[in-house]
Amino acid sequence: MRILVLGGSVFLSRAVAEEAVRRGHDVTCANRGATGSVPAGARAVVWDRAEDVPPGLAGSSYDAVVDVARMPSWVRRGVAAWPGAHWLFVSSVSVYDLDAPAGPDGRWPVAGARHEDVDLRQDVSAYGPMKAACEEVVRGGAASAMVVRPGLIGGPGDPSGRFTYWPARLADGGAVLAGGLPTELTQVVDVRDLAAWIVALVEERRAGTLDAVGAPMPFAELLAEVAAAVGAPDAAPTWVPDGFLTAQGVTPWMGPESLPMWIPRPAPDRPVAALDAGPAVAAGLVLRSPADSARDTLAWQRSAADAATTGISRAREAAVLAAWSAARP
Repeated sequence: MRILVLGGSVFLSRAVAEEAVRRGHDVTCANRGATGSVPAGARAVVWDRAEDVPPGLAGSSYDAVVDVARMPSWVRRGVAAWPGAHWLFVSSVSVYDLDAPAGPDGRWPVAGARHEDVDLRQDVSAYGPMKAACEEVVRGGAASAMVVRPGLIGGPGDPSGRFTYWPARLADGGAVLAGGLPTELTQVVDVRDLAAWIVALVEERRAGTLDAVGAPMPFAELLAEVAAAVGAPDAAPTWVPDGFLTAQGVTPWMGPESLPMWIPRPAPDRPVAALDAGPAVAAGLVLRSPADSARDTLAWQRSAADAATTGISRAREAAVLAAWSAARP
């Protein structure tokens, strides 16, 4: 197949291009060319998607297009250029309105789409609605389309450093700051598993919408599995309540001085939101264990000079743990 990967230089899109090349496909990667590199065997074309499609690229035809964009105008421009191709759009579970009740299929309703481009540095809440708008563009304009909605993606090459934080931190051992309740559910999918599945879906020209998530597991269980995998079974998580962490100025989810993957619950009695990995698994997604992901992620983090590992510093972590020790009943 002739496959166009819009991206191809960073994390998931690069893993998709690499897997497609490995399977013998003719792969073109189109990106700004400013960061990263495309896999060996793929053709690289420079395209800033805020601008018109370059003539050489616009004149080419492809059997399939894989797109990971978040800007609706970028997706509109792409679909208009290759409407006859089979599109696989990588969306996000962030399109769901988790404040609404889940439907009979176990999915939450999709929040309202936002069709204008928004700078996420100004309004991070626009991410999900823009992805929802991109989904609408693909479904409405492509000859056939598959929408994949990943949750948290981990594994080697992760530019966010969210999952990477935990193998790196647990490998150091000692008292480890953990947020919320140990029973809170978390779901992680390895980038390599997701990429292999995406290429398989493209080969099948499968259409529809599927969530791409790992099996739900309690956060304490995930940390224990990761600790054992990186050779630190004695690492001791200390579970600190959401309210105390917030009062201490610890930020959730990702970023500098955050506690990665921690999401405060808005209400103690709110049901835990977990998505069903079953339909994706039935459609061919093969999930490796968090232990395997952790080992490989730590090896990458230790060997790659540009490996991203964000999160709370050791000094700040120690200060929060000391404050909790002094304050708890």
